[in-house]
Amino acid sequence: MSETVHAERRRDAIDERIEAHVRANLERYVASLVELCASPSISAEDRALPETAALVARVMGDFGIEARVMPTPGAPAVVAALPGRSSRRLLVYNHYDVQPVDPLDEWVDPPFEPTRRDGRLVARGVADDKGDLIVRLAAVEALRAVDPELPLPITFLVEGQEEIDGPAIGEFIRDQAELLACDVAFGEAGSLTPSGRPEIVLGVKGMLYVEIEARGPAAGPVIDAHSSVAPVVENPAWVLVRALASLRDVDGRVRIAGFYDRVRPFDDVDRAALASLPGDVERELRASFGVSRFLDGVSGAALAERLYGAPTCTIAGLRSGYAGPGIKTVLPSVATAKIDFRLVPDQRPEEILELLRRHLADEGFDNVVVRALTTTVVPARTPPDDPLVLRVVEITRDWYGIEPVVVPMSPGGQIFEPFLSVLGAPTMFGGVRPSGGNAHAPNEFIEIDSLVPAICFTAHLFRQLAE
Repeated sequence: MSETVHAERRRDAIDERIEAHVRANLERYVASLVELCASPSISAEDRALPETAALVARVMGDFGIEARVMPTPGAPAVVAALPGRSSRRLLVYNHYDVQPVDPLDEWVDPPFEPTRRDGRLVARGVADDKGDLIVRLAAVEALRAVDPELPLPITFLVEGQEEIDGPAIGEFIRDQAELLACDVAFGEAGSLTPSGRPEIVLGVKGMLYVEIEARGPAAGPVIDAHSSVAPVVENPAWVLVRALASLRDVDGRVRIAGFYDRVRPFDDVDRAALASLPGDVERELRASFGVSRFLDGVSGAALAERLYGAPTCTIAGLRSGYAGPGIKTVLPSVATAKIDFRLVPDQRPEEILELLRRHLADEGFDNVVVRALTTTVVPARTPPDDPLVLRVVEITRDWYGIEPVVVPMSPGGQIFEPFLSVLGAPTMFGGVRPSGGNAHAPNEFIEIDSLVPAICFTAHLFRQLAE
């Protein structure tokens, strides 16, 4: 992707000086990003998290930002509170943890040996979310290069468990509410759509992630049995299959009683924001996943509303019996499934968990075990007509010369709710991250030439937001 995609409009002489500084220091920024991406900070494996937190603090120091590593009930957080002229305070949130690298054999180069190839930087975490963090650090450095006093106070919060749904960060935010106090919060930065329009996301879905397990009837140690006993011994795999089939009907609607009771439907303001999305959404999904037809043949406005506004129940993984080459005739002793529920306002993960357990018992699956793996990410969103949302939209429109895409809800999840409920701050994806792809997949990458325009716009946004 070339820099022309970003086609931003220059605003004034300060922006020009900022851009000159960014271009002069681009290779240093890339070197810092390479250093961060070389750290294997996989939260799902509890790997290298304290070491990466210390590295983040040191890299922030390289950008002239004094940061401290602070303990949380989980992975350490890195916090920096920077003074500025305006009375309006900004909090920016990023994370230093990354997804596991599997399947490893699909990586062209080792995932934690960042590689430059064809104008790209390839590494695990380079797009999600270490590149985004470097953009914001560089934006602050560039602002200070033209004026030592920042236009507004900016607090950085960088945590290490986002990829496992941040089990500790909500408590940390509550405990450190005074330190993190702000008037507006930016989660991860937005992206550019395939047509080059900047994206402002105002909310996130919540998450309930569970493991469901069915076991054989043996009272002692559970082992696989010879499949010849299948006529008289219950097969846990069939129990699990029936339990899973009970969760949704043939049209994909969740059958759990009460599941939809608290869903807050999109209103006319939300639908107006979605009106400009369907074409971009369909093109991106088709290009990214090779989809030729969507579920139920849905398309257009209905597709956008379902993608962004509907809760889901999804089988994320299945495991049972023998799945190797050739034949092995067994009756499996254990069958497990991992299920994720994407939730929307005003659903609560802990309530859906209880409804799930009640449903399985009512359907005759009271011997199936349900283990909750996360209930911490609560759905939340900022109203599209919030004054600070409108201000960010205005700044973004003026810079790019095109109407930004305002997305009421992200299809995915992230920590949003504590910023709204604890800090009382309207929260959104603010700024633009480097263009890239394959987040959560092999050969994750960013386009190196997208760093300069992303940094320049982020610095401009910070400066204009102070007014």
